[in-house]
Amino acid sequence: MAFPDGVHVPSLTFFRNDTRQEIDWELQEKHFEFLISSGLHGVVIAGTNGEAATLTSHEKTQLVQTARNVARRLDRAKLPIVLGCSAGCTRDVIDQTVEAKVAGADAALVLVPSYFHFAMDSAAITAFFEEVADSSPIPIIIYNFPGVVAGLDVNSEMLEILGRHKNIVGVKLTCGGIAKVSRVAAVFDTSEFCALAGQSDWLVPALAAGGTGCITGVANLFPKTCIELYNLYRLGKRDEAQALQKQVAVAEWGFGKSGINGTKWVVAKKLGYPESSANCRRPYPKFEADEKKIWVLNQVSGLDPIEQSL
Repeated sequence: MAFPDGVHVPSLTFFRNDTRQEIDWELQEKHFEFLISSGLHGVVIAGTNGEAATLTSHEKTQLVQTARNVARRLDRAKLPIVLGCSAGCTRDVIDQTVEAKVAGADAALVLVPSYFHFAMDSAAITAFFEEVADSSPIPIIIYNFPGVVAGLDVNSEMLEILGRHKNIVGVKLTCGGIAKVSRVAAVFDTSEFCALAGQSDWLVPALAAGGTGCITGVANLFPKTCIELYNLYRLGKRDEAQALQKQVAVAEWGFGKSGINGTKWVVAKKLGYPESSANCRRPYPKFEADEKKIWVLNQVSGLDPIEQSL
């Protein structure tokens, strides 16, 4: 498959306020309905914003099934759904891709295993992705996020090798590497291998450099605004796109600086979700400081009138 262009959202995962912090399935389904009905081009489950590191394989597949059921109910049965399939060893990642396929996912988003980061040189990283792609029943999207994998980076030379694999269809660049977008576009047709921005604050630059879209947590709260930004650029309305990009960048900074717990708090606050279900799974601390809450609300609320107008 060619990975679909557009704006994809790494869905938040909501937990109950109980001892074991089980998934709040009622709220999770409500959030999927909000995201899917907005017209987003795809949903990513168990990404960083979805707290992948805290989820069991069974929970991941349940989340995929729930999202797919919601998509069917909203007449979007073919909505692209990506599942984060990352683990400490190659075998477990492959197993997760098989489970993802059975659950109804269309592709797998895969991080570099980093526990033995001191041994993961370029050859080891390349071999890892090739082995996973050889065995996975669904296409692989490389997830390049050095900040969560001990600084390991999938560089342009590695991307040029991995992009030639028939079952590796793209890379999500949460490293912010705009030059990588250009280099990928120089080597590959987007139908073979594409580059996606890992945040919305550089969606327009990414598109201008040959990227195909983004996977952005901001779409958990402002999905229509993110879609509008993408559409404006694609329609050739570059001045309007640039103006909106500046506003989106302000909100993105609010999400990024406040962390996942701050992101969940502000999404729950503005969408009317129970605040008690917006805590991250422990040991991630609660978002409790009043000054931080005021700051993130002010930082993201500039997009409210835009979202409401769409």
